[in-house]
Amino acid sequence: MRKNIEPSALARDARFNRQTTEERFADLRDTMEIGKVDPKAEDVADRARRRMHGIFVGEIQALEGAGRTAFDFGTDEVPYELKLDMARQCWDEARHCEISIKLAEHMGGELGEYVEATTLFEAACHKDPVFRLAGVNRALEGLAIDVFTQMREFGEEMGDPILEYCEDYMLADEVTHVRMGSRWLRAVTEDDPERRAAALEFQKVVDGLFNFRGQRGEEQDAPIRLARKFRKMAGFSDGEVDHILETSLKQRAELASDRMAASILAEED
Repeated sequence: MRKNIEPSALARDARFNRQTTEERFADLRDTMEIGKVDPKAEDVADRARRRMHGIFVGEIQALEGAGRTAFDFGTDEVPYELKLDMARQCWDEARHCEISIKLAEHMGGELGEYVEATTLFEAACHKDPVFRLAGVNRALEGLAIDVFTQMREFGEEMGDPILEYCEDYMLADEVTHVRMGSRWLRAVTEDDPERRAAALEFQKVVDGLFNFRGQRGEEQDAPIRLARKFRKMAGFSDGEVDHILETSLKQRAELASDRMAASILAEED
């Protein structure tokens, strides 16, 4: 079995339709109007299925990423207990895959209905295990905390106890996964503050990408609402959550400015 494989080497069957990270973030449909899952929207069923499909492929890649981290590094590079935590996370993510498949079917969706980007797994391919912890366990699993919290509330609003219960169940695991990342990032870099700072900067880059041009916020109608309480339980500080929020607000303002400029140019033409 090869170590440190490339994202393009992920095995998938014919049901999956892959999209590159560049294509994903160039897709103008990934804006606030598409991202929001509003129970009152006419196309709420399609939006909910799209979100659930995204969760499902994220769980697959989280499983693969945790597995690679457990396998790619020896005990001379990471503590054995860290490898055990990654193995435990694989078990959790495997259950999440099963749950997400059943939820997709419950919501009228199917595998391959929407595309799969490999962005999460790409963050799990960094040569430095500390960067993997920052990019995957803290940034992307932190995003999962936000998404699962909101989907749990969506299930409650829609009167769907199956969706509500499953999202609550998986949310508890995600808090644990982020806590493991927070714990091991501190432990492994205890005597190397420069390495820790570099890893946290990498985390900010990943967080910035997954703000989806300003979709994250703390307002009630935010497409992806920051779950500050659960993030703090998982080892985030208020300052870290504030930074995500500030970056998202800045991106949202930039998107609005770009749209206005494009509209003015269209009128002039």
